Amino acid sequence: MAVLMLDRVVKRFGEFTAVDELSFSVPEGGVFGFLGGNGAGKTTSLRMVLDILRPTTGTIEVLGKPPSRENSTQLGFLPEERGLYRRMTVLDTVVYFGRLKGMKRDAARKSAMALIERFDLVPWARQAVDKLSKGMSQKVQLAAALVNAPRLVILDEPFSGLDPLNQDILEDVVRELARNGSTVVFSTHIMQHAERLCDRMLFLARGRKVFEGGQEDARRAVPARLTMVSRVSPIGLPGVSRVSLAESLADGWNLWDVGLAPDVVPGDILEICTAQSFPLRDFTVHSPSLHDVFLRLVGPGNGR
Repeated sequence: MAVLMLDRVVKRFGEFTAVDELSFSVPEGGVFGFLGGNGAGKTTSLRMVLDILRPTTGTIEVLGKPPSRENSTQLGFLPEERGLYRRMTVLDTVVYFGRLKGMKRDAARKSAMALIERFDLVPWARQAVDKLSKGMSQKVQLAAALVNAPRLVILDEPFSGLDPLNQDILEDVVRELARNGSTVVFSTHIMQHAERLCDRMLFLARGRKVFEGGQEDARRAVPARLTMVSRVSPIGLPGVSRVSLAESLADGWNLWDVGLAPDVVPGDILEICTAQSFPLRDFTVHSPSLHDVFLRLVGPGNGR
C-alpha cells in the first residue's frame, strides 16, 4: 500500500512553476529520500502533502485520503524553518504538540518524557525554549514531530544545523522509526545521509522528477569508472570512451583512469582484456556514489 501518492502535480506561483507534473508514490514502511538541490521544489511539494499549500493541478493522497487536518493524528512533520513557542518549556512544548494531534494529556506527557530522555534533553525539560542552543531547539522540534508515534513522518532538511554527534543521533532515530513500522520521508541535498538511510529515493531538478527508485538503480544511471594498471593505454579497447594517465609507476607500468561508453559494464572490458591478452596488472571498479549520481542527474542542464 502507498502511504503517499502524487499524480501529475503542478504548483505555480504566478508565472513561476515550482513543481512541474510531479508523480511518485511511497510504499508503507522504510525510508524514502526526497533529494534535490536548493530551489528544486522539495519544500513546496511537502507543503502540498501537508495541505499547507494547494496544488495548481494534479492529485495527492496521504494515507489513502486527500491532504487535510484529519490526517494530522497519524502524521509527524519537522519543517525546514524551525518554529517553537520560545517562552514555553521543553516539556510543555512537546506535550502541547501531542495534544494538537489528538492525544490525551497523560499519553502526551508520557511520550514527551520518553522522547526528551531519548534526545538527552532531561536537564532542560523545565527550561524555556529560548534558553536552548540551536541544536537543542531542533531536537525539541523533532520530539514534537514524533510525540504521537506517527505512521508517516515527514522531515524537511532535518540535518541542517546539527553537529556531527546530533546528526548521528537523528540517523539512529530515523532507522528506529522505520524498524518500528513508520514510513519516513525526508528531504535533503546532502547525499551522505541519503546513502546511509534510504531504501528508495526521488531526485528533483527544477521542479521535475529526474529519477525514482532504489540506490542501485540510481547508481546504474552513472557509468562506472575503472582504474587499470598497464604498460599500454587502454584507449583502443572496445567500450572505452575516455582514458587519462593517473600515475606513472615503476618499470614502464602506468595507472590509467578509464571511462566507459553508455551501457558498457566493467566485466565486458575485463573479458576483452583477457581475450586480447592485454598487458594488465590491476583492474579496479569504482562504483559511483550517490553524490556522483546527484551531480549527473541534478546538475546544470538537467530538469527544466
